[in-house]
Amino acid sequence: MSGEVDFDSAVIWSRADCRSQMTVEWSTTESFKNVRRVEGPWTGRDKDYTAKVVLGDLPAGERIFYRVKFEDDRFTSSPAEVGQFVTAARDERDVFFAWSGDTCGQGYGINAQFGGLKSYDSMRRARPDFFIHSGDNIYADVPIEPEMRINNDLIWRNLTTPEKSKAAETLAEFRGNYRYNLLDANVRHFNSEVPIFSQWDDHEVLNNWYPGRDLTDDKKFAVKDIGVIAANATRAFWDYMPLRPGWNHKIYRTIPRGPLCEVFMLDERSFRGVNTPNRQTKRSHDTDFLGGRQLDWLKQALLRSKAVWKVIASDMPIGIPVGDGKDKQGRNLYEAIANGENGAASGRELEISDLLRFMQQNQIRNTFWLTADVHFAASLHYSPARAKFTEFDPFWEFISGPLHAASLAPGGLDATFGPEFKWTSRPKGAKASGPYTKEQFFSTIRIEGKSKVATITHLNRDGEKLASVELEPVFA
Repeated sequence: MSGEVDFDSAVIWSRADCRSQMTVEWSTTESFKNVRRVEGPWTGRDKDYTAKVVLGDLPAGERIFYRVKFEDDRFTSSPAEVGQFVTAARDERDVFFAWSGDTCGQGYGINAQFGGLKSYDSMRRARPDFFIHSGDNIYADVPIEPEMRINNDLIWRNLTTPEKSKAAETLAEFRGNYRYNLLDANVRHFNSEVPIFSQWDDHEVLNNWYPGRDLTDDKKFAVKDIGVIAANATRAFWDYMPLRPGWNHKIYRTIPRGPLCEVFMLDERSFRGVNTPNRQTKRSHDTDFLGGRQLDWLKQALLRSKAVWKVIASDMPIGIPVGDGKDKQGRNLYEAIANGENGAASGRELEISDLLRFMQQNQIRNTFWLTADVHFAASLHYSPARAKFTEFDPFWEFISGPLHAASLAPGGLDATFGPEFKWTSRPKGAKASGPYTKEQFFSTIRIEGKSKVATITHLNRDGEKLASVELEPVFA
């Protein structure tokens, strides 16, 4: 698979079955005329036989075809298949990409009789330039059982592996979670044709994870040190995602896609404080969500951007309260930004109010947010006319997913930033469903080069259009 594709470079990822050296051949033609060959690193057991090569000096705005081989002292492998991707264009041609999240959650694994992970095939057939996985690439803490009884009429039958039989704690178990998803032909075919830009959320480690989380009373884990588990999870994430080597495990970054679009990828796990009732009136480490350094980076990156549309890729929503149980005093704890108070900004909302105020003061226009996490698709509009905190310009937030997990229903909204559902994929109060229905969701964005209009479209598991929103840019 490919990732981190920009104007003139891309990361190519692959995996072998023995100690060997990765080599990539690429060309601008599918027949591989004028082929170029790039030798990559050796891989072995210490890397779970994964390897990455960075291709450089690529032509901008062109489709690139590539094939991967592994060689040792005696043999050379045959390429598994030909991969392809499109580099970013420097001119104002259309930009078209997709996003979603949540793969193999709530026990829904690979059901070969059903056809596997069907959403990935529908996304591939949509032919996006690239795909943003908004987190929960795996569900490391959720075992995959051989069978799940959905109701009296339906039994869901999963492909199983030893690593998916329990909550992951060891490096081998986390790596096995990523290998599990790659057993699905739809996923492999999609990966070979569409570049992937990965974020992480909680289930790459464990449910509602944050640094320092106390696992003392959690019977799922024999290892009680969250630092050990998170370190294993982090290494597996970097082993198996096509992230650029040498970034020192920095997930927040920008994706430049020419004059029409720049994507700002956030990391809302690594720097957050503990989950609390989320009602603090002053910022501190306890209210961190992005953290001070990442927030400062985001402000300056937005300020520098010359792109027409500035797309903020967040792995959790702004105005939807997401709970994390109760504390010993019986107070609700919160996992995301909103705290359900419907009042002035407090807790983690203080970071967002600071950011929104900065954007208004510096006239940073044409922004919208993308997210997943809550297992339904939606279009939300935020307005100071409805808000308790009012120092911001109106903006949109779009939610997608799940790709292959339980589908849930919308709940309430927090009024601090004035959100309003303009469309949801499922009605409030709907019973949970899963990938045995069409209620799995991905979404696309097309930015038209001529008009600069951004069209956000929500689709179901089978690629059927459900709803869309057209946003016109403001240049004043």
